[in-house]
Amino acid sequence: MIETIKQRWAAFDASMAAVSTLDQLNRLRVDYLGKKGCVPQFLKDLRGVSADAKPAVGKRINDLKTHVETALEEKTRVLEAKSDEAGGKEFFDVSLPGKKETAGSLHPVAQVMEEIVSVFYGLGFGVEEGPEIETDYYNFEALNIPKDHPARDMQDTFYVEEDLVLRTHTSPVQIHVMERRQPPLRIIAPGKVYRHDSDVTHTPMFHQIEGLMVDENVSFSNLKGIMDVFVHRVFGERTKLRFRPSFFPFTCPSAEVDIQCVMCLGKGCRVCSNTGWLEILGAGMVDPAVFRSVNYDPEKWTGLAFGLGIERVAMLKYGINDIRLFFENDLRFLKQF
Repeated sequence: MIETIKQRWAAFDASMAAVSTLDQLNRLRVDYLGKKGCVPQFLKDLRGVSADAKPAVGKRINDLKTHVETALEEKTRVLEAKSDEAGGKEFFDVSLPGKKETAGSLHPVAQVMEEIVSVFYGLGFGVEEGPEIETDYYNFEALNIPKDHPARDMQDTFYVEEDLVLRTHTSPVQIHVMERRQPPLRIIAPGKVYRHDSDVTHTPMFHQIEGLMVDENVSFSNLKGIMDVFVHRVFGERTKLRFRPSFFPFTCPSAEVDIQCVMCLGKGCRVCSNTGWLEILGAGMVDPAVFRSVNYDPEKWTGLAFGLGIERVAMLKYGINDIRLFFENDLRFLKQF
């Protein structure tokens, strides 16, 4: 049996010298180390060898196995190196389509927010930011909403502590700005706000832009002119708008601003409940009580304020019927914008 092992050893060395491809090398590996290869067969035949000869024969089989494994590894490195030097051209399939890198894009809410900010920036409004965790005073009381005011029921609030809340609107930014600056001023405050509400038109976190203009002799006609420019820039020059009387604790008089339904163009449909109109934002003249909380003289200064939800504008602008789509991170949805 030792003579047979010597013969197979010599045959392996001769075959190895003739190998020039990885495929040939793999076939040689199978012939010697595969389940039906000669090395496993020698190990099976070892059972029939006499006890005296078994140690010598077994050592010879192990030597052959080690020799084959070492030679195969070395040859594999050599052939792979040659393949790398050749640039792998023999494996290049010219029929395959090219790989295209896809560029990212802004989230639709971010796109709409940037568009709205640019409109008001063009009208002379500066951009201000504030904390998302506010005291009860800045979120409510300074905006003419005392602790026992029924208007607090309009906003389902997240309380961090007894006197700390996740802001329910970005209006507190207006108070911070008025405390440190004197009129005249024009600002907008974009950012995240939080309310305990969730359905197809509401989410616990959403985005708002609040606007404030304070000067001498500011009137409701100024508010109407600003809203005209905003609506026509965002929804198109032919979009009609209207003002409806409403109530907000921090403005008086207050109004809801509606735009002509973007789905039916005012004819009446399911989206607008057959009214031809869609609510877009709330606005009004700043209540004198708010001015007094920041030590502004309400006899000298007047102001206008407005607030709108970014997701609401995006839903109307793009015809989206479920606000939750903005936050599900479905690329099939987001890539449309």
